Amino acid sequence: MNQIDFPDILKDYGQHHILDHYSRLAPDKQKELYDHTAGLDLDLVFKLHRDRARAGDASSLSVEIKPSLIVPIPRTPEGMGRHTAARSAGESLISADRVAALIVAGGQGVRLGHDKPKGTFPVSPVKNKTLFQLFAEQVRALRARFSSRMPLLIMTSRENHDDTIAFFASHNYFGIDKNDVFFFSQGMLPTITPRGELLLKDDAHLLANPDGHGGSLKALATSGLLTHMIDLGITELFYCQVDNPLVKIADPVFLGYHASAKAECSTKVVRRESIDEKVGVYVSLNGKDTILEYSDFGGRHMRALDEQGEILYWAGNTAIHVLNLAFVKRLNDHGFALPYHCASKTIDKPGPDGTTRPIDVWKFETFVFDAIPLAERTCCMEVDRREEFSPVKNKTGPDSPATARRAMVELHRQWLEEAGISVPSKTKVEISPLFALDKEELAEKLKEKTLSLLEDVYIEEIS
Repeated sequence: MNQIDFPDILKDYGQHHILDHYSRLAPDKQKELYDHTAGLDLDLVFKLHRDRARAGDASSLSVEIKPSLIVPIPRTPEGMGRHTAARSAGESLISADRVAALIVAGGQGVRLGHDKPKGTFPVSPVKNKTLFQLFAEQVRALRARFSSRMPLLIMTSRENHDDTIAFFASHNYFGIDKNDVFFFSQGMLPTITPRGELLLKDDAHLLANPDGHGGSLKALATSGLLTHMIDLGITELFYCQVDNPLVKIADPVFLGYHASAKAECSTKVVRRESIDEKVGVYVSLNGKDTILEYSDFGGRHMRALDEQGEILYWAGNTAIHVLNLAFVKRLNDHGFALPYHCASKTIDKPGPDGTTRPIDVWKFETFVFDAIPLAERTCCMEVDRREEFSPVKNKTGPDSPATARRAMVELHRQWLEEAGISVPSKTKVEISPLFALDKEELAEKLKEKTLSLLEDVYIEEIS
């Protein structure tokens, strides 16, 4: 888009209210609005609007939903053997510098009462380490353990990009070589009314929304980072979202199962806690693995039980994946392959007199799990919720900082007790990733050593 065709494209799409506003602006504000609009894909949003407006009722389409094949938590000698082999394969991938870690972190912590990037929210139970610090220290520990140059990629948004970079710089990238930490911003799409009207956020900006966590795979390509990672010899990308402090970054076992299956996209799942838990579910849909959002799954399937009275579709989405980079490239080769979903929202729109009125809008976004059915081969692995899934989404109640801190304490207490160290029930325990990444490493480091535990003990170094 250039300075000449800026009004023309708005005219082509009937956005005369924006044109009128533009014509009344001072030259500096006109340039600001132009620059902002130039970074938005207007053609795409109007195409999506047309497609959404023309879409019929798809509920009558024939679908076949079945439970998918999932690698279970090992409970037999044979299962433990496969687990050990997978770990070895994954460790080889890391040692060979073929793995990068991606943290999707485009959101702010507003729902947590934290008006900063969500990754800067302090969450660890004793030291109050931030989400970013916990993840970065895991990467640093993996790099040291496997003599790897594993890159750390952080996906931001326009809203928090500069603040996120400044946060990492102020903490010296948490001990990782800054040349191996990469930041890129997800795309934005204009928000549009059902009638096809763009809206102004303020004098010089259209109202826009992030293009969803699936946009991370698009932004990887448009930023040039996808090509750069491939040029570095990276073949597999570990993916997670910033709100789960229990994530095992680049878990070697997960990587190993992914590699052994020659999968293009792999997923970790946990058992749903109840038939009413609102979580996406990993299933086979018309013969292809996929994740269905609970709102799309339907009550009959969400509540279905097997012959033993257990939840039939039990595999809850954790938003933890491994993606082959050649697959990610293919998703971007001929336009972005992931479908866009339309979310209908009601927002408060400021009027010229300063008052607000409710208005219905459509927001278009992509979901990273929509890559699963596009993959030629997939892998799905069950993990223990208590060990790997405690997201921080709400200020209080379920999925809050309090529940995440409790889960971290219980996990680290379990590690210590399995290593033969009794932990008082009221003692807070936090084990730094720089000391131990898992219970096996902790047990090895604690051999023939004693540990005096005091309240709020923090374990990082033991002489």
